[in-house]
Amino acid sequence: MPLPSTIPSGARVVVRTAEGRDPADGRMKYRDYVGHVISWDGRTLKLNRDASANGERPAQSICLQAASIVALKPIPERPEPKSGR
Repeated sequence: MPLPSTIPSGARVVVRTAEGRDPADGRMKYRDYVGHVISWDGRTLKLNRDASANGERPAQSICLQAASIVALKPIPERPEPKSGR
């Protein structure tokens, strides 16, 4: 997949990276990251990864190498939680 030359800081994206082949079954494994772009220089994507919706994983800053990215697309912001009435 050709990656964009620029990605605006603050954009919310989902990024799929290749994790390599599983030694047990030989199938390619992938990992998805959802978050807001901190910076992109064409080689490294710095991302403020969103906390999980269920609260099990806190937000975190991560760096992803362009060579490992197989898909990237913009996504809308997470909806605000509805107040319980």
